[in-house]
Amino acid sequence: MRNLHHALRRSILHSIDFFYHPFKRFLPLQTFRYAACGGVNTVFDIALFSFSYHFIFKKQNVVLGDFTLSPHIASLFFAFCFSLPSGFYLNRYIVFQQSGLKRRQQLMRYISVVLICVLFNYLFLKLFVDYFGWYATPSKILTTILVIIFSYTSQTYFFFKAKHQK
Repeated sequence: MRNLHHALRRSILHSIDFFYHPFKRFLPLQTFRYAACGGVNTVFDIALFSFSYHFIFKKQNVVLGDFTLSPHIASLFFAFCFSLPSGFYLNRYIVFQQSGLKRRQQLMRYISVVLICVLFNYLFLKLFVDYFGWYATPSKILTTILVIIFSYTSQTYFFFKAKHQK
């Protein structure tokens, strides 16, 4: 399993770094890696959201005991179950490799920021779909853009911040 991890990590790094050259003058490598990994994970999340909204939940409410979830909120949580682990993997092993924090500490910090992002996703989706009456998938895309700004800032300056050497 460790060999698979190292091979996957090297492959991802090689692929991302291959496309970095044109951006080298105005974008630090870590920021470029964050954008690439975040972009791929975001597309993955939106694809899962859209797929589950249209084909799993079929645009129907989901009844869970006493709770009823609208299809866009059920799709949000479905996609979250897959994009959380993939996002953590990419951030820990590709983007923020030199943070010096222990895996458990990084995971707890990452889960904290992701839970805040899920809350923002939930609130923005409720606003855009339920109150403004916009379509679910474009609302998810706009929501994602807004949440990315918060996510990048918080992960760079707090959640995966490198330990300072004394």
